[in-house]
Amino acid sequence: MAIRIITDSSIDFPEDMLADLNVTVVPLNLLFGDTEYKAGVDIDTPTFYQKLKQSKELPKSSAPSPQDFLTKFEQSEPEDKILVIALSKSLSTTYENAVLAKQMFHEEQPNRDVEVINSKTASSGLGIIVCHAAEMAQNGESFEDIVRETEEYTEDTLTMFLLDTLENVIKGGRLDRVKGTIASALNIKLLMRASDDGSLEVLDKVRGNKRAIRQFIQKVGEYGHNLEDKVVAIAHSNCEDKAKALMEQIQERYKFKRVVLSTMGPLIGTYAGEGGLLVAFKKN
Repeated sequence: MAIRIITDSSIDFPEDMLADLNVTVVPLNLLFGDTEYKAGVDIDTPTFYQKLKQSKELPKSSAPSPQDFLTKFEQSEPEDKILVIALSKSLSTTYENAVLAKQMFHEEQPNRDVEVINSKTASSGLGIIVCHAAEMAQNGESFEDIVRETEEYTEDTLTMFLLDTLENVIKGGRLDRVKGTIASALNIKLLMRASDDGSLEVLDKVRGNKRAIRQFIQKVGEYGHNLEDKVVAIAHSNCEDKAKALMEQIQERYKFKRVVLSTMGPLIGTYAGEGGLLVAFKKN
């Protein structure tokens, strides 16, 4: 018997880590104009950012279908137990489609153990939760304990974003164009987070790059406790040098147990825009 950990491609975590932990990733769909891609399958991250620069309109994303999840369930061994940890239901129908797949699967195999958890986050926040569950599975923990602790992790994981440009959130309709233009002219940076229900909320509006970075780093300490025992995950939107500098400053100040650096994939990268940064960690 094995425990299969399944997630979706909104996760931003190093691919080798996910492979080592035997995590299955179900791709979201990405539409550039009339061309549809399976994120992470038909289009890689460097190509995505290249196309994003060239495109006048933002690409559209859509959730994996229930059939996409069902196919992964059916590929598991008969004795496997399955845990799906999905992108926040406030941002996508991915969670609902995984639940529908569970119902369809139970019509065929009613005695199989399948649980679906709403992570209430995305990107590296989802990565922290998924990898903790996968490590528990590799360590031989019970399915029930993994589900229980994963649910606790979703309530205690903080994901924060710092947007360097407001261009993409304006294009995507998440910020009024007039207000966004004024904010951009004043060099305003948005500091955001995934809220308790998994939606996005603005924490602060800061003028200037250096001040925004300082505020971003300060918020880590305001929200986090006993950070030397925690993993911090940092993701960047095509700005690796900037992310590495942030990583050094955060680690120097807070001494996290481990730091994981990755590139934002299409889902979060589309709205973050060039130069966006993300930090995720377990608060307590």
